[in-house]
Parts: sequence; C-alpha cells; structure tokens
Amino acid sequence: MRKLLKSRKALSPVVAAIILIAVTVAVSIAVAAWMGALTFTFMKTEELKVTYADFGTADEVTLTVQNTGTSKVTVSEIWVNGVKSWGETEDPVTIDPGATDSTSFVISYSWEAGKKYEFELRTPTANKFFYTCIAPL
Repeated sequence: MRKLLKSRKALSPVVAAIILIAVTVAVSIAVAAWMGALTFTFMKTEELKVTYADFGTADEVTLTVQNTGTSKVTVSEIWVNGVKSWGETEDPVTIDPGATDSTSFVISYSWEAGKKYEFELRTPTANKFFYTCIAPL
C-alpha cells in the first residue's frame, strides 16, 4: 500500500503556475468586457438646452432647444409656471444627440410683458429640464 501512494505524482510547480496565470488572464478579460459594457450603458445621458424663448404674439411662446447629451431625447410635455401647456394633443418629439440644428416648440400660453416664466420640458424617462426667463417689455 505504501508503494502505491509513493508512486503518485503531483503537478509540477511550473505547470501549476501556468494554469493559475491562464485562469487569472481569462477572468480579468471577462471582467473587463463586463465593466466596459456597463460603462457604455451608463454613459448615455439626456440633456436639453433651451437656446431661445421667443415671446411672439400675446398667446404663444416659441422655445428653441438643442440636445447636448449623448442619447436621443423625446420631449413629451412642456409645462409653463406649473401648467401643462404642450403635449395634450401634440405627438412627442425626438431630438437626436449632437444635432447642430435646433428644434422649436410653439406653446399656446397667454403671457404678460415683464413677468417671469419657468418652462419645464419633460421626457418619458421622467427627466425634467428647466428654463427660466422674463418676458420682454
């Protein structure tokens, strides 16, 4: 019986080291790929910038906006001073990221000269973008 146990051989230290290195490299590649996928998923951001508010006629305001984020933004509602003023009958508008051209929204709202107005643009993903200005005199 003792002779049987003495004749067994274990892995040599060199082979064991090579196997450990190979497993470590394989696991690190898998973790790097997983983290890279997470990073690109979370890096997409919605960001709208109101570039201009034109108080045209007494019953409408035109907002000009640009998408400065890294993903498409869909505007589904626009609120003015806490009142939903756009989005009841209008279809949602999707704006591509990095677009050099602006998108305009015509909002039916009776405004007064010299009064402060807060515009709130809402998206289906529950993001809100605010813009505050004073109507010209």
